[in-house]
Amino acid sequence: MEHPFDRLTPEVILDAVESVGLLSDGRILALGSYENRVYQVGIEDGEPVVAKFYRPGRWSDEAIQEEHDFALELAAAEIPVIAPIVFRDAPANGPGSDATGSMLRHAGFRFALYPRRGGQWPELGTQEDREWMGRFLGRIHLIGGRQRFEHRPSLSPQAMGRDSVDYLLDSGRIPDYIGHRYERIAGELLDRVEATFDAVGTPRYLRIHGDCHRNNVLWTGAGPHFVDLDDCMMGPAIQDLWMLLAGSTEELRSQLDDFLEGYQQFADFDYREIRLIEPLRALRMIHYAAWLARRWDDPAFPRAFPWFADATYWERHTAELEEQYWALERE
Repeated sequence: MEHPFDRLTPEVILDAVESVGLLSDGRILALGSYENRVYQVGIEDGEPVVAKFYRPGRWSDEAIQEEHDFALELAAAEIPVIAPIVFRDAPANGPGSDATGSMLRHAGFRFALYPRRGGQWPELGTQEDREWMGRFLGRIHLIGGRQRFEHRPSLSPQAMGRDSVDYLLDSGRIPDYIGHRYERIAGELLDRVEATFDAVGTPRYLRIHGDCHRNNVLWTGAGPHFVDLDDCMMGPAIQDLWMLLAGSTEELRSQLDDFLEGYQQFADFDYREIRLIEPLRALRMIHYAAWLARRWDDPAFPRAFPWFADATYWERHTAELEEQYWALERE
């Protein structure tokens, strides 16, 4: 079966970039992205741009525009987030092109162009760097709390957990001999996750990055900046903090203290949310497996994740979910 991205040829990519009035020099470099397709495109007599082509059918136009508006709002507040370029009165290049605003269209694809920014993934190995990152997130959440997303998802055990398990059980991806055990363990784990959410109460939901791990942050001498808000959502502040932690239990606690030392210089933090770290980890584990299953018809996924098709993956995954259940029981 042909996948929609099969139509995204080099000619289409270059034509899309030139539809806004830029002149490409023909150089295209594919950048690491599976959910969307992202390319660095060379520009004659100028700096390269980064072209992000959205996965067809994933987001509504309104959801993409909210992503862009959030990034632009942060950038306007001098927060180092790479925001899309906004084009005004650019010449459209043929039928099916829309060359105005930040969400652009060409040949049936929605795309956006961004300035290229360098940097490296952060190690966050020092207290100073962690406090710096905390201040960065505190500033983002201060802005994020000023209004709500209307067209983007809200983090919930139902959406990330129950719906993901239901999809996997219906998908035929889980081998029959593991299916019943997976269903039982995932169900018990989600019972525990939901009980913890109930015990914590209703945390404040605000506009957050949503997928805040180190691969989505670039670090330079000027500090951190985000390169991708594709998964921004409504959710609790802790969702943007816990994936930056690494190490033993004691190291995690010490690192979180450092992040919060910087964070609380700009935004309040509800310490009840710390109890959600392990439930959120459980939800991410389940949701990640469902994400791979949902994308398996995209040829890029079997090439990049061949182990997902092996029965041994589901044995390990089910065992990891059971371990996570006991981690929640120990909380």
